[in-house]
Amino acid sequence: MIGETAPDRTVWRLTGKDAISFLQGLVSNDMRPLEAGPGIVWAALLSPQGKYLADFFVVRQQSGDLLIDIASRLAEDTLRRLTMYKLRADVQISPTALHVLRGLGEPPEGALPDPRHPALGWRAWSDRPGADPVIDWDRIRVDNLIPESGVELVPEESYILELGFERLHGVDFRKGCYVGQEVTARMKHKTELRKGLVRVAVDGAAPVGAEITDSDGKPVGTLFTQSGGTGLAHLRYDRATGILRAGQARIQLA
Repeated sequence: MIGETAPDRTVWRLTGKDAISFLQGLVSNDMRPLEAGPGIVWAALLSPQGKYLADFFVVRQQSGDLLIDIASRLAEDTLRRLTMYKLRADVQISPTALHVLRGLGEPPEGALPDPRHPALGWRAWSDRPGADPVIDWDRIRVDNLIPESGVELVPEESYILELGFERLHGVDFRKGCYVGQEVTARMKHKTELRKGLVRVAVDGAAPVGAEITDSDGKPVGTLFTQSGGTGLAHLRYDRATGILRAGQARIQLA
């Protein structure tokens, strides 16, 4: 199978008759489409207060087993939480040695399209590693306002609607209850978002996570991934005007 190895990903296998219904009651997206056959869904696990804890892909294979494809840095805490919620459900979560591959262009057999955005190409899961990464995935993410686990998506801090989950097909408002659903639904239907992920022009050097300030030195947001003179920032909309600063860099809405 041809493709680049996606770095720092962990893959679990979920088995048992309750696997889909178990996830359905926990995560932000609708798992029921996976009952019909092979497919892939992107979803988030939230705290009861509606804050982001982790995001991952849920994949149904031809065998009927489910895979969870998750950032390794989030894997241990997420496994602990899933185990806590499992109770008496008929669900078994086991580690695998699978590698996550990704690529652009024609997908190989067994690959599935990344459900977030067509620009992200395809994903696949293999016993063998793929090629070393050469594609500028950060550039693709910046161009298309796509947050990354543990970068723009910060556990215990981020709200998924501010980070574009609705636009990127990561949340379903018709699926029913899940952990954090009440807060997420209220943000959707009863409030106007005051903060969000935006693309900015970056002139100068600033580290990921740098605070962005306005002309009066007041904080207005945070700068994250940067590529080719542009970047992703989480900003307050009402203050994101004029020339902003982050570290030694000048920041403007792109």
